Amino acid sequence: MTGWTPDLAKFGRPHYRAIADAIAEDIGAGRLAASERLPPQRQLADALGLNFSTVARGYVEAQRRGLIASRVGHGTVVTGRAAPAAPAAPALPPAVRRRPALVDFSMNLPPEPDDPALVERMRDGLAAVSADLVGLLRYQGFGGAPDDKEAALHWLSRRGLAVPANRLLVCPGSHSALLATLSTLCRPGDVICSEALTYPGARSLAAHLGLTLVGLPGDDEGIDAAAFAATCVRHRPKALYLNPTLLNPTTVTVSRARREAIVAVARRYAVAIIEDDAYGFLPPDGPPTFSALAPETTYHVAGLAKCLGAGLRIAYLVAPSARAALPLAASLRAATVMASPLTAAVATRWILDGTADAVLDFVRRESTARQRLALAALPPGLAEADPHGFHIWMRLPEPWSRSAFASQSRSTGIGVVASDPFVATGPAPEAVRICLGGLASRDDVAHALDVIAHALDETPAMSSAFI
Repeated sequence: MTGWTPDLAKFGRPHYRAIADAIAEDIGAGRLAASERLPPQRQLADALGLNFSTVARGYVEAQRRGLIASRVGHGTVVTGRAAPAAPAAPALPPAVRRRPALVDFSMNLPPEPDDPALVERMRDGLAAVSADLVGLLRYQGFGGAPDDKEAALHWLSRRGLAVPANRLLVCPGSHSALLATLSTLCRPGDVICSEALTYPGARSLAAHLGLTLVGLPGDDEGIDAAAFAATCVRHRPKALYLNPTLLNPTTVTVSRARREAIVAVARRYAVAIIEDDAYGFLPPDGPPTFSALAPETTYHVAGLAKCLGAGLRIAYLVAPSARAALPLAASLRAATVMASPLTAAVATRWILDGTADAVLDFVRRESTARQRLALAALPPGLAEADPHGFHIWMRLPEPWSRSAFASQSRSTGIGVVASDPFVATGPAPEAVRICLGGLASRDDVAHALDVIAHALDETPAMSSAFI
């Protein structure tokens, strides 16, 4: 049988499950018999007016249930069997069920989508990409295929960037882009500047390359431009690294006025700006990028890990000029060969079909909801946060130390990060970073914040009695 065309309307959505349900019903009613052939997936997709990927997922679901099988030379045939129902999981004893689950607030990850329709949309994009799976397992042109660059430029336009493709490189994550940029601009022994409290990855890369990292003081508008100028005179830095929007860890966003002041200093002393725009897409109306304000001196890195998902290891690196992109490309090629074509294709598909915007909208909404939970749970005046971010910087009240609080939190199944890894210059403050995203559900976050708030009401000595 090659003309089987089910009526999916009575089965509801999602369509891929409706296809499997229709196969099951027709087997039960005798309309489909064992060994009968089903239509090719593309033929059925055309008949039903669906995407090929949706029909492909429907056949995969039916095969998972034991209803059909794919046989070489015979296409897809009906088996006439249904997969046995999975046994129910045994109920947990009440004492175990009430035990709080581990909530890891240590990794700075965006909230994971849990909306079924959104997850289904993401899966459909992934299935569509897999249609050319063999082609995506080949080596690709370095720096990004034309389709990937087109998607990147479309995505970057949301940050006010309009750059030619010859200034753009598609990289396997922000870390590789930062490594290429630093190794191109600097030599061992050179000085680079950053925020006094900065992204630990920048510290790690500077140490790996033998660079001296000088932290700059700042306030709630960003680093102090006068301190930057004084450091330029004293140390002659080669570059200024900034995480200027929702800074990890302090959540500070550099104001437009401060960005313009920093740009003026960088131009005066010929210092390159490395803009790590990891969180730049989260605020709907953030300040303009440094790349927009000073395109001739800024290396702009826009990763997808913090706005879509940490496993999507793709970043877009914008060089100040086409000529400046050439040594970056050589450095990236030597270190990474290329970005994964499969991962890049998923990112491209999601950007061009609007899925990336839908995921970003979810991350924004869920982050805002979780920030409200934190505002309600934590003592006032301790936490620094932004309503669009998914991490918090919390200064600890006396007599808590950062090590004691991190240890106490671990004992209650909650992971936080003490301030030490973030310090570029000077002593570490008594503070911790708390991430509200990742695998934890909103209920998990609410429970963990209550536990943290309770601990802050106690002294370290009192809390240690329960460890």
